[in-house]
Amino acid sequence: MPTLKGKTLFITGASRGIGRAIACRAARDGANIVIAAKTETEHPRLPGTINSVAHEIEQAGGHALPIRTDIRDEAQVSAAVEQAVGRFGGIDILVNNASAIYLAGTVDTPMKRFDLMFDVNVRGTYLCSQACLPHLLQSGQAKILNLAPPPNLDPRWFEAHVAYTIAKYGMSLCVLGMAREFAGSGLSVSALWPRTVIATAAIAMLGDRVKPEQCRHPEIVADAAHLILSAADQRYNGQFLIDEDVLRESGVSDFSRYAVSPGTDLAPDLFLD
Repeated sequence: MPTLKGKTLFITGASRGIGRAIACRAARDGANIVIAAKTETEHPRLPGTINSVAHEIEQAGGHALPIRTDIRDEAQVSAAVEQAVGRFGGIDILVNNASAIYLAGTVDTPMKRFDLMFDVNVRGTYLCSQACLPHLLQSGQAKILNLAPPPNLDPRWFEAHVAYTIAKYGMSLCVLGMAREFAGSGLSVSALWPRTVIATAAIAMLGDRVKPEQCRHPEIVADAAHLILSAADQRYNGQFLIDEDVLRESGVSDFSRYAVSPGTDLAPDLFLD
């Protein structure tokens, strides 16, 4: 079976949600995991900190390095990468998971929210990729995985939240460009997106449009990510992958265990026809 044993993963936004699930899945292989996120103290409404996830990783058999990191800050990102390399000797995998969301129309999107989404989603993804690249290119079989959707220029994905869509597609375009830029270098760059809405703190932004029981658990994305990241070749380079499709190709046919409420109709995620 493919494994991430001995690999070093640098995961942004890994203190909760999908990032945490990807980290914990890799930990079961015995991977080294850098938890690059901002949360150090428990939030009353948002469970999970870099230290609580570090404990989970160690309990699962992995090796954790929690580093408080605001990916909008170039100095903090550079320092986090240096710490990761100092502790584990290199970086094999970068997971650009950290993301900001604000679903509102043009008039109702404050510029501070616009700036946050572009600073985290686009600039943060680009900055972390740039900072990790010198080490990734030394790995031999390195991977960058962005949690980003396949670009879809249907206007319906723009009309209700222009700013968020452009910011999220910025992460997708990083995949498009970097996959071609570094083709043949041993580095694979790809994107992963869920078929259905995932039960994370972000669903609060969807309001009454999606209920928790219409969602899947983050573990479905983590299992798909594991298959992509543990692949021994560059088969996924430049691809925009959907979690369910990746798992189906590996032989999974029963997805009920991922459902928050098995048997309930699931809500499709944004950007997918």
